Amino acid sequence: MSVELRSLDRCFHGIVPSIISTCDKQGEPNVTYLSQIHYLDERHVALSCQFFNKTRRNVEENPYATIVFYDPVSFEAWRLCVRFDHAETSGALFDTMAIRIQVIASHTGMAGVFRLISADVYEVLSLERLDGFLQPPEPGAAPAAVPSGGPLTELRGLQAITERIARATDLETLLGGTLTTLDELLGFSHSMLLVHDEASGKLVKIAGRGYEAGGIGAEVPIGAGLIGTVAQRRRMLRVTGMRQDLSYGRAIRERVAACGDGARLVPEIPLPGLPDAQAQMALPLFAGERLVGVLAVESPNPLCFDEWDEAFLQIVANQIAAGIDRMQSDDEAPESETAPRPPSATSAPATGRRRTFVFYKNDDCIFVDDEYLVRNVPGKILWKLLRIQREEGRVEFSNRELRLDPWLGLPPHKDNLESRLILLRKRLVEKCPDLRLLPVSRGRFKLEMACTPELVER
Repeated sequence: MSVELRSLDRCFHGIVPSIISTCDKQGEPNVTYLSQIHYLDERHVALSCQFFNKTRRNVEENPYATIVFYDPVSFEAWRLCVRFDHAETSGALFDTMAIRIQVIASHTGMAGVFRLISADVYEVLSLERLDGFLQPPEPGAAPAAVPSGGPLTELRGLQAITERIARATDLETLLGGTLTTLDELLGFSHSMLLVHDEASGKLVKIAGRGYEAGGIGAEVPIGAGLIGTVAQRRRMLRVTGMRQDLSYGRAIRERVAACGDGARLVPEIPLPGLPDAQAQMALPLFAGERLVGVLAVESPNPLCFDEWDEAFLQIVANQIAAGIDRMQSDDEAPESETAPRPPSATSAPATGRRRTFVFYKNDDCIFVDDEYLVRNVPGKILWKLLRIQREEGRVEFSNRELRLDPWLGLPPHKDNLESRLILLRKRLVEKCPDLRLLPVSRGRFKLEMACTPELVER
């Protein structure tokens, strides 16, 4: 072949649906769309098989097929002549192809229904461009723009990120500075970081960049969507052409419901992120074997991410994970500096409007003036602070005293306390700016009030 198959990487992203044609042993043809083509090497590709359909029956009788696929930028059409070789139902290839389908299935509420049956491997017999598919360019047309940047730009961005992580004195500065650098220096304009809350078994968003206000505290169940699947499978995943995949998945969902199998379906899970994302990438964060969280980036441009971004962001993810682990291990000053303050370190009488805080003991949830504020451990932390302020008048607290309180239910090791405090601070800024948690020193903070709190426990 005069053109290397690997040079057509954009064609394998699934942005423009590909077409496969087969025929049975009597010569009756069948043409259908493909949901996924996976490049293996110059002589082999793999196709996803999700249903026992006509295509699969045909290639078992007659192993030859023709695939037409398209470049989403140049719109060139290419034709592959292939021969069915074998099907794989387990192993690395199967897992790689299955995880993408698992993401779409979880998004559309079809986990266990919409799944990969096999990864079908085909031998490539020939590759040719379909001439005449496109008209020639107009005389004098400007050539395609060459993208700016490159390895040097990204290396400098990586240098800036590692410096910010190394110099950060608290977790909030570390995360905010990292996401800002990814945006301003490297063009990752939409990013978020979620931490793993072992108590609830969910991922909780504590930092984001490029999104509208709100969303902090959003929870993603392990196994749900791209982010939850990456956490469950503990491996990086890049998905492009999300709009087409979701449309295909929802069409299958409608068909399943129409066939009377709707009881197997669950509601679609709304997840944080761009509503029009076309490219998404998520990377798990590890400290040793322990899952710390997930870094996720996305873009409305389906060709925004490539293999270079995968390798680059994996380095960033490793740095973030190490930074989070360091903050969790060393987020307090020496014990002599964290001893309880004398009784004189109390607050002045609260002023400002009265606000009612209601704590629901059954699910550790706090509402302020009948509006949801926060839940779980951050909710219990806030309730503890408000009660101490009311009963003792004290407004300064330490991370150590929170860790020693068995009522909060923090795990004995790697408790993510700092990330829980970040979530609480941001939820207060969004929903109750009359209360603020302000740092005093390493491992110490104070509660600043511009309202008179009324506490109700139910």
